[in-house]
Amino acid sequence: MTAADSGLAAAWYRGAWWLWLLLPLEGLFRAVAAMRRWLYRSGLWSSYRASCPVAVVGNITVGGTGKTPVIIALVEALQARGLTPGVVSRGYGATAGEFPHRVGANSSAAQCGDEPLLIHRRTGAPCVVDPDRAAAVRALLAAGPVDVVLADDGLQHYALQRDYELALLDAARGTGNGHCLPVGPLREPASRLDSVNRVLYRGGEDAASSVSYRPTAWVNVASGEERPLSAFSGGEGMVAVAGIGQPAQFFASLEALGIRCDERSFADHHQYRPQDFAPLQGSTILMTEKDAVKCRSLAGADAWYLRIEASLPPAVVEEICALVRS
Repeated sequence: MTAADSGLAAAWYRGAWWLWLLLPLEGLFRAVAAMRRWLYRSGLWSSYRASCPVAVVGNITVGGTGKTPVIIALVEALQARGLTPGVVSRGYGATAGEFPHRVGANSSAAQCGDEPLLIHRRTGAPCVVDPDRAAAVRALLAAGPVDVVLADDGLQHYALQRDYELALLDAARGTGNGHCLPVGPLREPASRLDSVNRVLYRGGEDAASSVSYRPTAWVNVASGEERPLSAFSGGEGMVAVAGIGQPAQFFASLEALGIRCDERSFADHHQYRPQDFAPLQGSTILMTEKDAVKCRSLAGADAWYLRIEASLPPAVVEEICALVRS
């Protein structure tokens, strides 16, 4: 279980007094983070420069900020412009297999992680997983022509040089209490946002700097059958399951669709097992698409995921396209 899934996250956002006791640890964390970044920027630690543009999509906070739908939207927008984007990822949640792993039709979430598998299945884009992002990029470029590399959640992975940085923040949570780990949710000081190319806010009100998420359909986890959003209005005999960074956001989406049902939360990147679904037999199960890629053979015939599409400011896509043209 990560800090974002524990009571520590709740303490960050409610301002618990005892967090001040951890200030010496925050000072150490900041010093190590700053030194690490300086070592890469000064050239004392080597970093890899790819032969094509690299755009990083990440965040400076612990916990989910909706990166995966943004990556999917970027890939689809670039493909619509005739480009061939590729994706590299750490593969968080992968528990088996060798790296680098090229995600394919027969890949499992255990081999590559749930998010890379979802990205590849939705877009068909070449995707390589490796905790070493530079090694992932090398394998990606060796496998075939790619116009631009999108690095999923690699803002702090300075061993990979980048041409563009896109940071995502939750508009409601922002930078939390403004402190770095473990006193607050920040992976780097908030001033790091001053150096990125774009900051997008999930749920923001300014169209030029926000990303919005639109549900489009219910899709059967096992068969792929699609149903309209109104298919499950009500709530009798239904259970919502979520193993993501912020389960409450998924449950709020269901409520907005007129669905009220039992809620079951799991840790982010939870590795589902048959016993997770045994108590839910006879119920209609509703889940996120990120959960669904791990549950095709587990959740039963009456399990459905909510397909989500992200809407991005057009300027973001044009700026990344400009990298390729230049």
